Amino acid sequence: MYEEVTKTILNVGVNDPDITLFENQYDLPEGMAYNSYLIVDDKVCLMDSVDTDVTDEWLKNIDKALADSGKQTIDYLVVQHMEPDHSGSILALTDKFKNVQIYTSAGALNMMKQFFDKDLSEQTTVIKEGDTLELGNHKLSFIAAPMVHWPEVMMTYENFEKVLFAADGFGKFGVRGAEADDWACEARRYYFNIVGKYGAQVQAVLKKAEGLELEHICSLHGPVLPENEPLDFYIKKYQTWSAYEPENEGVAIVYASIHDRGTRQAALKLAEILEEKGVKIGVTDLANDDLHEGVEDAFRYDKMILCASSYDADLFPPMTQFLNILKIKAYQKRKVALVENGSWAPSAARVMKTYVEGFKDVTLATPVVTVRSTLKDADIPNLNELIDALLG
Repeated sequence: MYEEVTKTILNVGVNDPDITLFENQYDLPEGMAYNSYLIVDDKVCLMDSVDTDVTDEWLKNIDKALADSGKQTIDYLVVQHMEPDHSGSILALTDKFKNVQIYTSAGALNMMKQFFDKDLSEQTTVIKEGDTLELGNHKLSFIAAPMVHWPEVMMTYENFEKVLFAADGFGKFGVRGAEADDWACEARRYYFNIVGKYGAQVQAVLKKAEGLELEHICSLHGPVLPENEPLDFYIKKYQTWSAYEPENEGVAIVYASIHDRGTRQAALKLAEILEEKGVKIGVTDLANDDLHEGVEDAFRYDKMILCASSYDADLFPPMTQFLNILKIKAYQKRKVALVENGSWAPSAARVMKTYVEGFKDVTLATPVVTVRSTLKDADIPNLNELIDALLG
């Protein structure tokens, strides 16, 4: 089935509740939504396709929407983004609607030649920023959005019903209608893990969108916005996230413990002390939890404590992986404290410090706390001193 955005803009996309990993790395406890929008006017235009896993259901949704609208064919396909979860079903569409005309960026057309054996150049019109496409009452205006989060990306503004088709922008993990967390939780995890490196480019697109009248934002993942908050709520979240500003005062405690003993004990004791002080916290066990939740919390809060075991005169690998992701995603503008554990030659803090010192505008709180094998009563004053320095 399809869902109405308006009477003439229909979401023919598909929920996939069975997929468990996105991009083979991000946990999907609530599945994933692949959105695709049909604009019904004198000319019928489809905004993007879907992943190959849901092609058949998508085509059925299109058939139903066309039939209910009294239409027989699709005139135009706008390809905003060539990532396979959105471009995977393009050939199925062109096989079914052989006269469909494709509108896309020059970069996307080049990628089509890489992804597909079939050459679609003859039926493709290359678009650039400022170009328009008239459908009747609806007029599409194209907005270049390079590196949000691939270089070929376009967004599209529809002026009749004031809709921004935002490609992957404003997307979230989970199927539409998921009952788990609110939009911000899974949208934040999605943003920082997938788009987070490209804050400057997101800021540039937000600047372009400032003068647009908006009634809806239609992402390729997640719900049509607004959902449960005014539209301004979602835009302000993106402004905060893309500027790398902390969203909340609080502390992300991220730990990597080999035996779930000393390092874990220290992390949980830190959490207990902070909670007693009324500080908002997030705790991630990198060896057992989804490390991308830790990435989300690292960017959400203005402070972070890293707790890790020493390993082979270096750093326990789950923490190395986590810090590498923060480096790639341009972690910045925060305050960080370190706790290490070592039974004979502690090395974790030295390695973590090299990462932290490489982050932009990040302050390292002192002292560093060293735990020897297990947490002891004599270590507690040191943890309190670390917290005072971090909060001070």
